[in-house]
Amino acid sequence: MTPGVRTFLASFLVLFLEVALIRWMPAYVRLLAYFSNFILLASFLGIGIGCLLAPVRRSLFAWFPLVLTAVVAAVYFVRLEIAVPESGSIYFTSGSVDPKVTVESTMLLPIVFVIVAALFAALAQRMAREMAALPPLRAYTINLAGSLAGVAAFALMSWMEWPPVVWFALACATAIPLLAPSAVGPGLQSRPSHFVANVVLLAVSLGMIHVMARGTLWSPYYRIDVRQEGNDTVVDVNNIFHQSMAPLAHKEYFYEWPYSTFPSTQPSPQADSTSLRAGGGPFQDVLILGAGSGTDVAAALAHGVRHVDAVEIDPAIQRLGRQLHPDKPYLDPRVTMINDDARHFLRTTEKKYDLVVFALIDSLTMQSSFSGVRLESYMFTEESFRAVRDRLKPDGLLVVYNYFREPWLVDRLANTAAAAFGQEPRVHVHEARAFLGVLMAGPRLATLGGDPVVPERVTAFGQSHEPAPARWHKRDPSIEPATDDWPFLYLRDRHIPNHYLAALALVLFVSVVSVAVALRLGGDDTSPPPRSLRLGDEDASSSPRSGRAGQALNSPAWQFFLLGAGFMLLETRSITQFALLWGSTWVVASLAIASVLTMALAANYVVSRVEITKPWLVGGALVALLVVNFLIPVGRIAFDSRTAESLFYAALMFSPILCAGLLFGSAIKRSTSVARDYGTNLLGAMVGGVGEYLSLVTGFRALLIVIAICYLAALAARQNEASVVE
Repeated sequence: MTPGVRTFLASFLVLFLEVALIRWMPAYVRLLAYFSNFILLASFLGIGIGCLLAPVRRSLFAWFPLVLTAVVAAVYFVRLEIAVPESGSIYFTSGSVDPKVTVESTMLLPIVFVIVAALFAALAQRMAREMAALPPLRAYTINLAGSLAGVAAFALMSWMEWPPVVWFALACATAIPLLAPSAVGPGLQSRPSHFVANVVLLAVSLGMIHVMARGTLWSPYYRIDVRQEGNDTVVDVNNIFHQSMAPLAHKEYFYEWPYSTFPSTQPSPQADSTSLRAGGGPFQDVLILGAGSGTDVAAALAHGVRHVDAVEIDPAIQRLGRQLHPDKPYLDPRVTMINDDARHFLRTTEKKYDLVVFALIDSLTMQSSFSGVRLESYMFTEESFRAVRDRLKPDGLLVVYNYFREPWLVDRLANTAAAAFGQEPRVHVHEARAFLGVLMAGPRLATLGGDPVVPERVTAFGQSHEPAPARWHKRDPSIEPATDDWPFLYLRDRHIPNHYLAALALVLFVSVVSVAVALRLGGDDTSPPPRSLRLGDEDASSSPRSGRAGQALNSPAWQFFLLGAGFMLLETRSITQFALLWGSTWVVASLAIASVLTMALAANYVVSRVEITKPWLVGGALVALLVVNFLIPVGRIAFDSRTAESLFYAALMFSPILCAGLLFGSAIKRSTSVARDYGTNLLGAMVGGVGEYLSLVTGFRALLIVIAICYLAALAARQNEASVVE
């Protein structure tokens, strides 16, 4: 194989395995679903270190099958539960009765971080060596193309809902040609016997992955287990109880609460005998967001509604409801099943509804590995509640119910509803039942003469059926409402939780030590490096910095570090904005990452044909675009045309990424060591990923200021470097 092909395969493997681990590990290690960006940060550190160690003669890639097997074995044999001892943020622990080892997040996260970083260091050293055998710009272009192919391949597998054994089989098949004796080069496992041992290790890994996934479904969001418990069909996702399917009469009262609370109208002409038991429903057109397996839909149908639009983001859970729910709600002709993100549906529909129900919306996972925002968080912001208000008929009603666990979360939702509707919502809670709350807002509240009578028995699945009297909730106005800029629903106030700070401090300490060791090993190794990494080859000699390349090889390339930090923050913010515009679905997340890579490829194409002699002009344009993005968040300017709206905001989000790609491409074009500079860039990206946690305090718009500072500092470092060379 040529160096270009090997670079493509290694780049494909790096990104594909990264997204595969981000999907796979949280399905078994509970609460990694809420910390999946730690896996992302670990991969960035590992890739950066692997690139810095490219000159070292010893092959780290020779250890890749063994490390991968160790990672899989750790997940296979150890069942972990994370304890988060802080009431200022909410996490949902496992409902499983399987034996587990309970550890604090500050202990587990750094361990996971180190293991994953070691895996990617072994893989990235090989990628860096192959990249170093090519001209810098061509190497980076092939790297981007391989990464883009990795994203596309995993998106296809998510769409097909294939199990993890297929994901990792593709990863192993990609690794095998790079492990072949003719391709390994100098190192530990260059003999045929070592190659056979590596293939056996990869096969063992696949065997464990297959055994772990037996009997499970894999939607684009979750590992799903379906089990029968008494008369209930129970759905667990990522080892957490998610929902149960049982006849409506056996479910909690709040499913039918909206219909029994308000005066009935004449029965619908389509209502059957079951519907008529309530004397006709008060609501005719109902929208259920987060419809899940269909119990909320069954409640609406039982009360004589004319039509239900049931919106559910997960196609697998929607199918399970259609097949297994005992009331068969999704087979009723009055129901339209919609597989979409709820917020996106609200943005795009023109229909008006008598009732909008937020049906126990609880995703139990993150929007993407680039962001600390949970999948459902944008559903509970002030802007989202205003979107619901705009979709209600003049006498419409919004109803939100869930087990909120903390009183301040009830306050947040009540304050958000009050701000969006301009009127006081009605909220009651059952403190003894995990703060089960029912919130009502909208003009229909005016028809209530007084406080409705609330049942004392919740009859929740898996909980006590003893009476748990409700109380009407008076909201605490000091609890800040959630907004699209600060969508952290499950955080009590603007702060970085202590367990985050402790884990991030350990991660940064490990990173600094690892980078220092890598820089020393990369510079002090006495073995002759591969020919492509020796200075004096055609790429280094053609660089204006070649006279000082030997001095620069072992010093941090601050320009690339700052470019990486700024780009990571820019990418994170862009992906969150994608979610606001097009929804938080896995398709949007995949397209967002692919779009960022495509913009980088486009920038590379420009740089390969145009010499950027005045980077300050590009940097000035970038900062100006960041200012425009700060002043015009998504949704600030309304459009009559959805196409025009998408084009406008896409241009607003993509243009800074293009400018950032031009700055990086023009810098890498002049590189005397593409492995070192690319690795340093990824280390900067890791620090930028840590910096994303600032949004827990500042919100996402303020990150634009940090991004601008990073790029201005990178330009200053570039200018300083140029003056030193001269």
